[in-house]
Amino acid sequence: MKTRIIQKQFKRKESKYILNKVVWERFSQEMAAYMTQDEFATSTITNIYFDNQDFQMIQDSIAKKNGREKVRMRLYAVHPEASSQAFLEIKKKENKIGYKFRLTSNPISIGRYIENGIVDSTITDQTVTDELSQLRKRYGRIQPMMYIYYDRESFKGKTDSKIRITIDQQLLYRWTEVDALAGKFGQPLLDPNKVIMEVKVPGERPEWLEELLTKYKIEKQSFSKYGRAYQLAMADKEGESHADAVI
Repeated sequence: MKTRIIQKQFKRKESKYILNKVVWERFSQEMAAYMTQDEFATSTITNIYFDNQDFQMIQDSIAKKNGREKVRMRLYAVHPEASSQAFLEIKKKENKIGYKFRLTSNPISIGRYIENGIVDSTITDQTVTDELSQLRKRYGRIQPMMYIYYDRESFKGKTDSKIRITIDQQLLYRWTEVDALAGKFGQPLLDPNKVIMEVKVPGERPEWLEELLTKYKIEKQSFSKYGRAYQLAMADKEGESHADAVI
């Protein structure tokens, strides 16, 4: 697999939309006049989200408290291994602007750093370590709490490569066996007939995009993959508890 050279910090506006696949097919045909596939046109994405044992970080994010932070490890390998390239990312929002900070490492080093504070030569980004230190002060011990997988298509603007559109589908989640190396399995996170479109721009959305969104009646939605996975996991847990009580 080609090694990704990844930008360390982002400041941009992000908008999410949930479309059925028929609408996406029509939308993408018209979008092709303005967007083209980026260098990594298709990806398999494995995410491990870190939180405290009470899921307080994602609860605060859902409640729009603090910076709505999320801490995750992301891998693009089809079959992640101990030596696979992995990214430790911290996402936050301030005044409706999304920020992302990340460093490049491997799943073993990131796991040791997050859970035990062990720092090796790959854990070198000061912004990431400072942000995580503040989160530890707020939430205490942080550990792997949610696995989320999906397939992604990525596009960039033909005249402005900073304009990006991604399409995520075939989403899975699990809150047990939260290990990136355990394999691809879990429960559906989204209706398989739908996709998540995310628009990422450094400023205002271009006029052609606004026109297409209006034409296909596509409206912006608030959707967090981790937030939705947490809600589904808690519903599963409550269902199990109720079943145990009945038995």
